[in-house]
Amino acid sequence: MIAIEGLTKVYGSEVAVDDVSMIVEAGDLTVVVGASGAGKSTLMRMVNRLIEPTAGRVLIDGEDAAGLPVHELRRRIGYAIQNHGLFPHRTVAQNIATVPTLLGWDRRRIAARVEDLLRLFQLDPATFARRFPHELSGGQQQRVGVARALAAEPKLLLMDEPFGALDPLVRAKAQDDLKAIQRQLSTTIILVTHDMEEAIRLGDRIAVMDAGKLIQYAPPAEILVHPATPFIGALIGIGDRPFRLLSLETAAQEVEPGEAEGAAVAADADLREVLAELLWSRRAAAPVAGRDGRVIGRVTLARLIERAGTPT
Repeated sequence: MIAIEGLTKVYGSEVAVDDVSMIVEAGDLTVVVGASGAGKSTLMRMVNRLIEPTAGRVLIDGEDAAGLPVHELRRRIGYAIQNHGLFPHRTVAQNIATVPTLLGWDRRRIAARVEDLLRLFQLDPATFARRFPHELSGGQQQRVGVARALAAEPKLLLMDEPFGALDPLVRAKAQDDLKAIQRQLSTTIILVTHDMEEAIRLGDRIAVMDAGKLIQYAPPAEILVHPATPFIGALIGIGDRPFRLLSLETAAQEVEPGEAEGAAVAADADLREVLAELLWSRRAAAPVAGRDGRVIGRVTLARLIERAGTPT
């Protein structure tokens, strides 16, 4: 659990972060979102003391981060950035092994951890371990960057615009991969982005910042239904709000008895994706299939349109 208490950063006469307090629960993925200059990256960098606060403190599992040696604190916290920060003259395996090597892990343990992470990120060790960063695609570099951040098994992972340099298709896949891996590892994540769509897609809770202040901190559904200020309403796009709400629920949550023709949609597909599929295929309903491939019911176009029109 991360407790941020009255965190403030002042540069001369400029207040970059203004008395921010929030709690990040263990195992949650919290997204900090705001426009350029809102103070979101400065806030996050004060967590691992890349930037020292002017006032306030950060508690990690009840321990004041200011009382820890900086090198020890940073080795306990994973950090992934937009351009991956991979060492160009080190192989993929050597990049991932960076922090475990600094911590003095033995070779066997490091090799096992590198192999496990490559498999977790769907990168075949035999194919990718000896490659260099320039031999990878942007999406592969991003996965290696996150794998390196997770290599020493940190309880906390900080991510600063990690998907910003990726094209939209690769970005969506990277976001899905992160959600799946975060659920599997139960790592606490604080992720900074300027993209509200990304915040809604990823966050268990969203912290919205403006001019250095925290102006709303809540689950995505609450922010979509009850934006605290007109600025947040503009950020989420009032006209898009019903459809973004659909993205927070899955087909399994709206499945109903009955049959439907055509290809089945996955039970864990979000309702916004299902609505797009029904409109594209001009179907009034689609069967819903569980992970084992068995049809468990159907979801109807009429119900999805009704849900989009009456957000609660």
